[in-house]
Amino acid sequence: MGVEFIGTARTADSSEAVTEVGPAVQPDYLHRLVLAHERSGFDRVLVTHSSSEPDGFVVADQVLSVTTGLGVLLAHRPGFITPTLAARKLATLDALHPGRVALHIVTGGDDADQARDGDFAGKADRYRRTAEFLDILRLGWGCAEPFSYEGEFYRVRNAWSAIRPPAGRLAVYFGGASAEAVRVGSERADVYAFWGEPLAGIRERIGQVQAAAAAAGRQLDRFAVSIRPVVAGTEAAAWHRARQLQELARERAARSGRATGEPQAEGSRRLLRYAAAGEIHDARLWTGLATAAGPPRDSTALVGSYEQVAEALLGYVRAGASTLVIRGYEPLADATAFGGLIELVHETAGDDLDHYRARTAA
Repeated sequence: MGVEFIGTARTADSSEAVTEVGPAVQPDYLHRLVLAHERSGFDRVLVTHSSSEPDGFVVADQVLSVTTGLGVLLAHRPGFITPTLAARKLATLDALHPGRVALHIVTGGDDADQARDGDFAGKADRYRRTAEFLDILRLGWGCAEPFSYEGEFYRVRNAWSAIRPPAGRLAVYFGGASAEAVRVGSERADVYAFWGEPLAGIRERIGQVQAAAAAAGRQLDRFAVSIRPVVAGTEAAAWHRARQLQELARERAARSGRATGEPQAEGSRRLLRYAAAGEIHDARLWTGLATAAGPPRDSTALVGSYEQVAEALLGYVRAGASTLVIRGYEPLADATAFGGLIELVHETAGDDLDHYRARTAA
């Protein structure tokens, strides 16, 4: 299995450096964006989740309907719909678009964002609830006979679904940097996801999760790293663009009045600690854009020429990442431009280029 590349679906043109204009859902933009991802050789696009975003299940179906081979990684926060219903919704998507659906569990690290949707559970409670949610989800996907479940948060009696994935499960990706996240994710995830950190930090995180998985009697060897490339034909041009994007992000943050307090999520706090130690790590990794719009809530940037950034991405692969989640600060243009970057990584990693080129030409 070669390196997996995941981009991000957006229903309107916006980012830290791009101010959204028009309605929150612009079908033509979404279609152009995901088709650009497919042509560039991405394997999947992440459909994100927050208290203010359009419904992810509907967006995922749109992505799958306008593309032919591109998969989706559908982000979902447990606690707002029952796990039995979630299992059926996901299995239905998979039945309509076979083999193209995966689930990304985001338990939620921001109390205020949870409260906007009516969830006032504390962080520790949310992770225990997520564990139960995933246990029931897997039962719903895999049980051919009715099942019951008695838990702290969920109670199910004689549940059964007529729609189940052919393999009895869908791939579950899982994110989170806290001790609670590591405990739940190491026991239940197929792929554990990290935000972009220096290579030493990623190796440390992989070791931590693998040790927790081993203690739970299982092996976990698939990991994702999320990075924001800023690439150009030359290193100087890439840094020039990075500084321009940084200024745009600062201006947009100032206009929006975005809060700059201490973030709750442990992943964000880790990025702040790296930022305090200096902006550039591992030659390419840069926190200047992550912090320009306030406390970092996303991954950091890799800045350089296509060859330099491809080599930096391969550093994460060598450190143990099987999946690279990459998205730009100008989403549509960057999704197109990243095609050359993806091909360079596949070529250098020794992946099947014929398979990659056939997908991009389809």
